[in-house]
Amino acid sequence: MVKKVILNGVEIQVEEYEEEVVHQPNGEPLHKIRFAFKVRSDEYHDITTLLYQQTFDVSVPERDLNFRGTIQNYSTSVTNLYKKNQVGDFRLELIETISQ
Repeated sequence: MVKKVILNGVEIQVEEYEEEVVHQPNGEPLHKIRFAFKVRSDEYHDITTLLYQQTFDVSVPERDLNFRGTIQNYSTSVTNLYKKNQVGDFRLELIETISQ
């Protein structure tokens, strides 16, 4: 099981992980990953600042997978983790960006 995903050098410990290859109309294969992770209130600012970047160098070391990806879908169980000792469930779906 995949235990971490690295986005722009930031390691995220994951709880759930799915991976697939999707094909563009021209047949070009693109990687797509979905994962869930916990965010504590003391990490909230750093994680949301990272996610605002929207496009990342993605690495999944246990799968030897590396690609440039962008957020396709994102959700969280909490919209404000600035309250001390809160924990939110985040879900993120990234798709490989098309090479130009």
